[in-house]
Amino acid sequence: MEERENFYSSTGSYSSTPGVALTPPGLEAIYSACRRLYPTQPNPLQVTALVKYWLGGPDPLDYISMYANPGDLGRHIPPHWHYISFGLSDLHGDGRVHETTNNEGPSGYGFELTFRLRREPEETNPPTWPAALMQSLARYVFQSENVLCSGDHVSWHTPLDGSESRIQHMLMTEDAQLQPITTPFGVVNFVQIVGVCGEELKAAQHWNGPGVIELLRSKAVAGGAWLVTDMRRGETIFEIEPSLQETVDHGIETEGSNLSGVSSRCSWEEPGDPDAHSNYNDDDKENRLVEIDRRGSGDVDRRIITDYESEQIKATLKKGLSNSRSNVPSHGGKDDEYNHRNQNSSRKESFDSTVSSEGPTELIRTRTLDAVHLKFNLEAGSLLPLALRGRLKHGRHFTFKSVLNDVAITLVSPSVVGSIADEEHPYAAHGTWLQVLISDDFISDMCHDIEELACPDEMMCPKTFSWPEKKLCITILPDEI
Repeated sequence: MEERENFYSSTGSYSSTPGVALTPPGLEAIYSACRRLYPTQPNPLQVTALVKYWLGGPDPLDYISMYANPGDLGRHIPPHWHYISFGLSDLHGDGRVHETTNNEGPSGYGFELTFRLRREPEETNPPTWPAALMQSLARYVFQSENVLCSGDHVSWHTPLDGSESRIQHMLMTEDAQLQPITTPFGVVNFVQIVGVCGEELKAAQHWNGPGVIELLRSKAVAGGAWLVTDMRRGETIFEIEPSLQETVDHGIETEGSNLSGVSSRCSWEEPGDPDAHSNYNDDDKENRLVEIDRRGSGDVDRRIITDYESEQIKATLKKGLSNSRSNVPSHGGKDDEYNHRNQNSSRKESFDSTVSSEGPTELIRTRTLDAVHLKFNLEAGSLLPLALRGRLKHGRHFTFKSVLNDVAITLVSPSVVGSIADEEHPYAAHGTWLQVLISDDFISDMCHDIEELACPDEMMCPKTFSWPEKKLCITILPDEI
């Protein structure tokens, strides 16, 4: 740890007087915001990148400042350490890290990370593991170019501090005290990391992050109004107050779910088709391509898949909402399991991209299928009731993306426009991307028929659900296959 240093690079252009070191403008703007919040701590302890990212170092964050926050006992906010990052936004403005832009848009990635950790009574110095956590998140952002926003969630699947804690995942929200600022290089928001238990992560996945954040705020033991993470918290908010689960269930039923897709083990095939799309074996067959004439839809009331929604699906699949993990090197060189998908892929890829194809996308033609057989591992299958009740019932769509190849299965409702499936042709494929349209009346029937998926631990696999009149069957396979 080091005290804050004035930093000046010989390649910079911030000094009008030779030999006078000035803090880069973007850095100074964040320091100023911190000084307003902590006027008695002008030189906080810092974790610094030994070799700066723009000099070839592995850590994108130049600094992480650590402040002692007294909390507010009257509002049940405990004393805590407040961590603030420097480097996701543009600190220098000279192109060494971020592309130079005017100050009207976001600075760099447009945000910095913060974290509030409950301070133990005997602690005199802040733990440094949150800095390693923040560096890992920052590396993901730089590698994938996917920003972290309020409402996002991160599946980590291991205690954030490496202990035996139940706090093993993260939600993102606006920092409770640091407001957005405008720097000479653009706007910077402060996105706070909130440590949560697995059950709380699941609630955010199945309903939405902001809703669960508000439930956490309502409980002092879960962080209170400022969402202070307590690594010693042993109970979830649903164990503390069981009625909160009813709030989540009611939210899913009335508002639907914000979960638009998961990375999973999945495959699909047309019964009798020798070129079946299965990723439970090592043979990836070339698609049998059949060109069909597509009729324009006259249903002007059908809801269009907007560009934003398409990007949301892609971003959701990259972030990953299931237990299959990718590794990101941590601050200390150990591999952290971080559940964001496709970290080596461009954010511009889409489901019909030709990342693993040999020809251009336009050569892949759309075809309809008379019948389909869908296969999911148990974890993915357990999300089918949510996909139907929380997404399709509300006129939305839900996508399963294979973690092994480019196979994707999107379930769509009749009110979604832009899909290649329609009510006359409910099963349609574009390359390895299958779309399945499920009518409104069939949604209710399916929900009833697959009720046992709501309790996956009690289900015997493999298990096949079949609807002969719809020429549809779904097989649920064990997770270990």
